[in-house]
Amino acid sequence: MANSEQRLTMSKDLFSRQSDQYALYRPVYPTVLFEYILQYVENRKLAWDCATGNGQAAVALADYFEKIIATDSSEKQIANAVLRTNIEYAICKAEETSFRDKSFDLVTVAQAYHWLDWNAFANEVKRVAKPGAVIAIWGYNIPLSGYQELDDEIRYFYKQVVGPYWDAERKFVDESYKTVEFDFPELPSRDFSIEVRWTLDHFIGYLNSWSSVQHYINANGKNPVSEFFPRLAAQWPGAREVEFKFPVFLRIGRVAASY
Repeated sequence: MANSEQRLTMSKDLFSRQSDQYALYRPVYPTVLFEYILQYVENRKLAWDCATGNGQAAVALADYFEKIIATDSSEKQIANAVLRTNIEYAICKAEETSFRDKSFDLVTVAQAYHWLDWNAFANEVKRVAKPGAVIAIWGYNIPLSGYQELDDEIRYFYKQVVGPYWDAERKFVDESYKTVEFDFPELPSRDFSIEVRWTLDHFIGYLNSWSSVQHYINANGKNPVSEFFPRLAAQWPGAREVEFKFPVFLRIGRVAASY
């Protein structure tokens, strides 16, 4: 089991620089994922979407809850968040909030749990969640199209070009969160997928939202996506849009009444 002390840093802000691209180009989580999580949630008054980014999960949850509080440590991410009348956005650390004790029916972390200090966050969740509340963390891996040559190029870019520039915590995504610390009694889970139809331009925008791309630019003074573009375009099928599937993984648990 991975230990938080072995990780290099905690609660990183890696997406402020490309927050506008993140909002435009990241995929949207499937409805079936939320419906699966919500079957375990007894009350739907208040949910906390932690590390909300641009509010993708918060917006989806807003259709089911009376109120959502969505937080992120990045002011720029919050500035690009989608507004809803029942979503309250706030800038704060995941591990240290001003929420009242035993307030939330559901706590979610979408594609960000690997950046958190797991022990400190677990303690905060146990403090602010109601007894019996649900906590759900999920993420997704790189997309696949089903076109062999195109998928090979995407894997090449992910592993060989920007692979050395991913933060150490990225390995937990590659391992589908199977090795992260998750200090809650677990509920049954299952896998999902995000299905999108993207143009080549949209896919390029998605690649530019990767934190590894930004690290590469900082280290080398040039954009690896621009250099990779001819290889990607050469394998892009003739269709204007290509269907991609992102494998989605989920861990879900219940906050014990004894906390």
